[in-house]
Amino acid sequence: METKPRILLVDDDEAITTMLTTFLRLSGFDIVVAPNGQQALAHIAANKPDIVILDVLMPGLDGREILRHLRRENNWIPVILMTQLTGTAERIMALEEGADDYLNKPFDPQELVVRIRAVLRRTQPGTRSLSAARRLACAGLMLDRSSRRVYLDQNEVPLTPKSVSILEYLMLHTDELVSRERLLDAVWGWDTAIGVRFVDTRIAELRKILNDDPADPTYIETVPGMGYRFVGVVHEGQG
Repeated sequence: METKPRILLVDDDEAITTMLTTFLRLSGFDIVVAPNGQQALAHIAANKPDIVILDVLMPGLDGREILRHLRRENNWIPVILMTQLTGTAERIMALEEGADDYLNKPFDPQELVVRIRAVLRRTQPGTRSLSAARRLACAGLMLDRSSRRVYLDQNEVPLTPKSVSILEYLMLHTDELVSRERLLDAVWGWDTAIGVRFVDTRIAELRKILNDDPADPTYIETVPGMGYRFVGVVHEGQG
């Protein structure tokens, strides 16, 4: 019999944990709930779940403190943050602190299932997450996340800050279908007045600068009517 992925769900809101527990169990996961940060850390140490779904806003030890504690201890268990982050800078910081993904509340529980499965596919137990890498590399492409600079075949290429953020998000979610709406939310935030077609324009600009053929992509694939997927193999860059 196939073993069900073990999820630790950490949230102090009982209504949310009850609803998500039912939904995730029906989706084929084994669920344990921790109502606070201290119990979450104790459970992780004792039982080593496959992934942690972690609320950010909790009394006492909050979600980001738990995440920072795990990464300081060199514990690379996959973590998805449930957040209410509104600013792009805050979202980038959440990923740079070692989160494998995040979802803004409120969200569709089915979207959480999709994100869980995607994170489990692209991570390996005990292995440092790409979300903690300073540099992301794929073939001749290198993205330095600290300096926000991009290099192609060791030559810096001129990208706007938004284009860098799009590329970073896609590289961190390699082989995952990312909708235009999700990119818009991740890079611009829904408080902006621009439409989702603006994402297409920036993707086209990226492809032109990276010499990426949309008919035979090295980096970014278009999934008609659905969004985009980063198809290259991404690894932590050196240097």
